[in-house]
Amino acid sequence: MGYLSDLLRKGLRQARVVFCAVLVCGATAVQTTYAEPVSVVELFTSQGCSSCPPADRLAEKLATQSDILMLSLSVDYWDYLGWKDTLADPAFSERQRAYANKRGDRAVYTPQMVINGQEHVVGSNAGQVAAALKRTTKLTAGVSLRKSEMGIEAKVSGDLPAGKKMATVFFVSLSAREEVAIGRGENAGATVTYTNVVQKIQPIGMWSGGEDVFRMPKSELMRSNAERCAIIIQIETEAGPGQIIGAAMMDWAPSS
Repeated sequence: MGYLSDLLRKGLRQARVVFCAVLVCGATAVQTTYAEPVSVVELFTSQGCSSCPPADRLAEKLATQSDILMLSLSVDYWDYLGWKDTLADPAFSERQRAYANKRGDRAVYTPQMVINGQEHVVGSNAGQVAAALKRTTKLTAGVSLRKSEMGIEAKVSGDLPAGKKMATVFFVSLSAREEVAIGRGENAGATVTYTNVVQKIQPIGMWSGGEDVFRMPKSELMRSNAERCAIIIQIETEAGPGQIIGAAMMDWAPSS
């Protein structure tokens, strides 16, 4: 159960607080939303990896496509090479390993892109990425986001894939853009731009199909100082994270 049980134990404990904090939602406010994507691309990258900057530039381009939700997750396992990644989180390294465990291929490397939780490719290879985007199953669950005076409300609708009984609803806190001057290691002297930088991924509930609403209070968003936020609906198994079936993203102004 490793990865899944740890996430649920930590995240759903927070979710109980979330739901109690926002039983009543206030009036909606003006917001910036994005077209509902049909693909989610997760780039596992590192400031200490000389092969990663081309993938980071590709991620920046993919993020401009309305049908793609592009996420950059910095891993920490190259820190020993001489430069500690300023955006890395051990939880992202664990997520990448959990994907490999679920696939059964032990393929953990940078730069790696995982498409819709299903297939991995070299993150700097635009041709491989384009082909994988065409091959992987598109998102099927509908997700709509709105910002209220109390925080973020996500409405999820649709059906689960055949044979599946439950999916995990993840809340993702994002920084829109991070520019990092790297002082040491393989990329010493380079300044690299990272797009849709994941700050935190946390489960906030379980979805069993049909229509349901999930909420994240403003206090949590203010604490993370997130500029954007996303919802991901993902099939979880004992082996690790699986197919992503729904997603949406919106801007969140910390001062709002």
